[in-house]
Amino acid sequence: MPRIFDFGGREVERSLTVADLRRLKGSGKQVTQVTAETAEEAAAAEAAGIEMVVCRGSNVARVREGSRRIFVTAALGFAEAITGDEILRAGFAAVTSGADAVITGRSPDMVLLLANEQIPVMGHLGLVPRKSTWVGGMRAVGKTAKEALELWDRFRQLEDAGAFAAECEVIAAPVMAEINKRTSLVTVSLGSGPAADVIFLFTSDICGESARLPRHARAWGNLRRLQDQIRQERIEALRGFRGAVASSDFPATGEVAAMPPEELASFLLKLQSAS
Repeated sequence: MPRIFDFGGREVERSLTVADLRRLKGSGKQVTQVTAETAEEAAAAEAAGIEMVVCRGSNVARVREGSRRIFVTAALGFAEAITGDEILRAGFAAVTSGADAVITGRSPDMVLLLANEQIPVMGHLGLVPRKSTWVGGMRAVGKTAKEALELWDRFRQLEDAGAFAAECEVIAAPVMAEINKRTSLVTVSLGSGPAADVIFLFTSDICGESARLPRHARAWGNLRRLQDQIRQERIEALRGFRGAVASSDFPATGEVAAMPPEELASFLLKLQSAS
């Protein structure tokens, strides 16, 4: 397992480095990425053999509590980092907290600011949900030749800006396959077919927590059913407590502290005298 110094100056082991990810191009090998926002989710991902996770920039430290080895990409939120100075500040905060890379859906100019500081940057292309008004809704991107060529141009802009990777969200699979052959970027497919270097799904979808499963996802678990059971069990327990209080069944003799009779008698005598 590679040993590196991270941006925080710590000597660490990582399951993957940026150099390892770049070597995936043309190798026929793929790795996996999921979401993680807590130490528990990160620990589960590592235990399952997942190589990469993505989290909010503010949650990097929490995720690192769960896994010191997994490759962590920090998402820089649109509202948290707007200006160039804020982007740089947020990027450095993420990597010094333990992230291995950052991801942003911002312009190539903003990517360039980060890349010039040698912060590994992943762009976001295809369907960017927060920008979906430009494509008329939540839909696949690149289903026409015109749109596919425009998408290819954005890949080249990202390359020129110094990004090392791109999250490719809901891009038509044949277009993704052709772009993957031609781009130097590490491609991370979220709903864009199998022709990518990294295959990405949300942990909530994989584990069956989502109320509605996206077309591109698949569930291997059913945590939603268990969560429903937990919610119902919580309600029943709270209802039981309320009922026991109402019927004077709680607290019972064994659930309170006792007092020796002679001490109680002495207390009452002194209390009466004090009154």
